[in-house]
Formats: sequence, C-alpha cells, structure tokens
Amino acid sequence: MQFRQLEYFVALARERHFARAASACHVSQPALSEAIRKLEQELGVPLVRRGHTFEGLTSEGERLVLWARRILAEHDSLKHEVTALQTGLAGRLRLGVIPAASGTVALLTDPFCTEHPLVTIQLETSLRSAEIVERIRRFELDAGVIYSSDQDLEDIAVTPLYEEEHVLVGNAELLAGYAETVSWPDVLELPMCLLDGGMRGRQLIDDAMAARELAITPRLETDSFVSLLAHVGTGRWASIVPRAWIQVLRPPEGTRVLRLEPSMTASIALVTSAAEPRPVLVRAFERTAENAWPGRGSA
Repeated sequence: MQFRQLEYFVALARERHFARAASACHVSQPALSEAIRKLEQELGVPLVRRGHTFEGLTSEGERLVLWARRILAEHDSLKHEVTALQTGLAGRLRLGVIPAASGTVALLTDPFCTEHPLVTIQLETSLRSAEIVERIRRFELDAGVIYSSDQDLEDIAVTPLYEEEHVLVGNAELLAGYAETVSWPDVLELPMCLLDGGMRGRQLIDDAMAARELAITPRLETDSFVSLLAHVGTGRWASIVPRAWIQVLRPPEGTRVLRLEPSMTASIALVTSAAEPRPVLVRAFERTAENAWPGRGSA
C-alpha cells in the first residue's frame, strides 16, 4: 500500500468524480483509476461502485475512507514534526470558522503566522459548528472556531476563547427614542434584518425571543453579516449582530450600538481533535489561542 493510492482514494471520495479527482491529484484519470484498482486488490475488498461513471463508494469503501483520511493526516503530522525539529514549524493548517467569528479570527491567525512564518493557513469561514466538528473528526480540518454550546464534543479538545455578546445596531435617527439599552419587546417594533433561520446566530435570537414568549419575523433575512451591516448603513434597518463585529469592522457612519436587555451571549471556542499524538501545528495554534487572545474568556 502506498500513500499515493490513499491520496487518490480520498480525492475520489471527496470529488465523487474520476476526472475531477485526477485533476485534483495532478495525474491522468487512467493512472488514478489503476492505482485505486490496485488498492482494492491489495485490501481484498471493492471500494468503489463503478458503472459508466462513478456511482459512489461501497459500504467497505465508506468505512475504509475514514482510515485513509486518518493515515494521511498522521503522515502529514509526522512530516510537520520532523520539519519543526529541523527548521522550525512549517506546513498548512486547515481552519474552519463559523460566520460569526470570521471577523475576529484574525486575532488568532495573524499572531500565529507572525510567529511561524513558514506555516500557511487554509481558512473557511462559511461553515456551521456541527459541520466543523464533523470535519475535524474526519481529518478534513485541523481546527475550528465554533459556538461551543449544544455541540457533541466527545473526543474533541476545547479551548474557550470569549463570550460573544449580541447588540442591536441601527441608524441614530432610527434609534433616537432609545437610551443605551433596548428591550426585546421593543426590538419587534423596528424594521429588522437578521441572519436566516438556519444559522446559529439567528437561532440564538429566536431562542431569546421564545424565552420571553415572543417571536420575530424580520423583513429581510441573509446569510451574510456584511449584508446586514450594509442594510443598516442605509439608515432604514436595524439588526442584531455580535459586538465583536462592531469592534473589528468599522460600522456604517451614524450607527448607534445598543445593549439588549436582558443581554444575549454565546460561548466561542477553538476546537481540535483530542486524538493522540497531537499534531505539532495544532498544538502551536492552541498555544496562540491561550496566550494571544485579548480578554480571553470574557466579553
């Protein structure tokens, strides 16, 4: 068995198309197909259901692709460990981040890259917490920044980062009747734009409303925090966003920021696989989270 065969098999499982998998591996399609056939012969089980095109993995293939991903991940970790001993930390860190933290993740990635100039980061910022955790378990991500509550975190290492407070934002004229805080019933009186119902940030808002026997129906829903702030910038909309976004991004001119009363917070954490041995890149990134995050563990 060769690492190249496992790489081709994992690529085919990911792309679900022979030509795309071959292109991703920079080989010809016949070469990829032949390598996978030899892997099947060596293992003694069929891995791929074949017709005129790729029809999926067999039940054996679905189970064995998990081992292939793990073997490749540990192989990469071994190479990173040896490189770190010789020349310092190098390699690629694959990081998944929920949209709510995409504006604050630079507080982690910037000092990490500064300290380790040979390391590169592949950053995905449109993932949901459960998806990030599952991809870490499948060795498709090395680390993630998620909402840590209400997640199955068995076999996952958790480093708390901060408590995210949500605030109401809107044009000063639109919010002229309010002092420094706004009540949840008062929110219902405003023209609201919010995240769509499938996103955790929106679910937190709906839960806060439901706890007070209220329900909110925003006039506009989106999957983008940038779109929310752009609508707030027109002066005719209000929204509820993480305070951290207001601190990192410059809010539209004339925007007021009001605290919600009672407040709404959520725990943000860095998560990695707890499987031993821990990859050297992951350990270094966790140290950055522990040492470099300003006000770690508080809002």
